[in-house]
Amino acid sequence: MGRKKVEIKRIENKSSRQVTFSKRRNGLIEKARQLSILCESSIAVLVVSGSGKLYKSASGDNMSKIIDRYEIHHADELEALDLAEKTRNYLPLKELLEIVQSKLEESNVDNASVDTLISLEEQLETALSVTRARKTELMMEDMKSLQEREKLLIEENQILASQVGKKTFLVIEGDRGMSRENGSGNKVPETLSLLK
Repeated sequence: MGRKKVEIKRIENKSSRQVTFSKRRNGLIEKARQLSILCESSIAVLVVSGSGKLYKSASGDNMSKIIDRYEIHHADELEALDLAEKTRNYLPLKELLEIVQSKLEESNVDNASVDTLISLEEQLETALSVTRARKTELMMEDMKSLQEREKLLIEENQILASQVGKKTFLVIEGDRGMSRENGSGNKVPETLSLLK
């Protein structure tokens, strides 16, 4: 006789919910440990109960090493999330400028509240720094894309060079192009240069 299928929904009885939580948490941690042993992998499990209590388990490496490795591999995503959160907290630059302009039009510059102007200036500076951070992020993404493309072109160039033959390639001084010597000693210009 097989087990009956459990419907996945919130358990209303608090006692039953706690028992299920404990059993399933322990089962999850045991499965993670087994996976770590079977596959020689590092596994970290973090579980937060409904009451806010934290349970953690690590197999393979210790928890801090696994989390550090995660942060290194996902640094770009974490920075993007941080930038998105900062962006949400501030008004767009155009709206800030409109607010400043309306405040100045409402009253003379002499009568304008110094605190309001200081606050608006701080918001403008923050919005500008967020904009600069986004610009830097986009430039880094472009740079990474160009580096990947360069790597592919280098590999393609090496494949083409090996298909031409195992002839020596020499760099000609003052010329960006590459040339190779043919059997008679004459230099034949190459159309694709080898990148370093």
